[in-house]
Amino acid sequence: MLFDLDDTLISREVAVNHIFSMILDKCYKDVKHSVKNDMLQTFKEYDKRKYGLSDKVQVVESFFDEFPPQYRIMSSNIQDFWDTNFPRCFSVDQNTVDIVNTLKMQYKVAIITNGTVKRQKAKLIKTNLYNYFDTVLISDEVGFRKPDKRIFDLALNRLNVRPDETLFVGDDLEKDIAGCQNANMKGIWFNPHTNKNDTEITPFAEVNSFDRLLSLKYGIDYFKKQNGK
Repeated sequence: MLFDLDDTLISREVAVNHIFSMILDKCYKDVKHSVKNDMLQTFKEYDKRKYGLSDKVQVVESFFDEFPPQYRIMSSNIQDFWDTNFPRCFSVDQNTVDIVNTLKMQYKVAIITNGTVKRQKAKLIKTNLYNYFDTVLISDEVGFRKPDKRIFDLALNRLNVRPDETLFVGDDLEKDIAGCQNANMKGIWFNPHTNKNDTEITPFAEVNSFDRLLSLKYGIDYFKKQNGK
């Protein structure tokens, strides 16, 4: 079973909340609670617009322009501040770890993630996820990005498994689900917020919690059936 990293195994939304709090503590004083919520929503909106891009200077600069701080991080220092602190804002739910460990008792497990080597490795080290997976593929390290089927093929080769006996779990319909389907895998759409699927992409299954991966329809029993166990 293969997994996406961001917003699948770990919550990027939680991490964004944490780095916002760090910026608030570092750059602002005596912010009223009512204003703080507006600031957070604005910060999230700017972050969402630049999601997937390594350069976060414009995110913070735009936020500062709308909410002028007492202490403004210099533009030349913003990217370093983000790269240093954002990976530290991630955590992994213990229930997720327990489910991965349950799967690993019978099946090979791996991560395929888009992103820079420095940033993604920092997240994996911070959350200790390296210890739970047989292999990890980071797009910038291997030279291919999801939804390119070659990164999925590379994972299959590393694990020495066939695509028809492999499931990929991810939150992004285009990058994760369509990408793995191009490599002849079945994709499970991880959709904890029960978002509407407005695409023409049809996942093999949809789950809104990791517990469902262990159910009859979506998880281990599917593998057992396919492998004649």
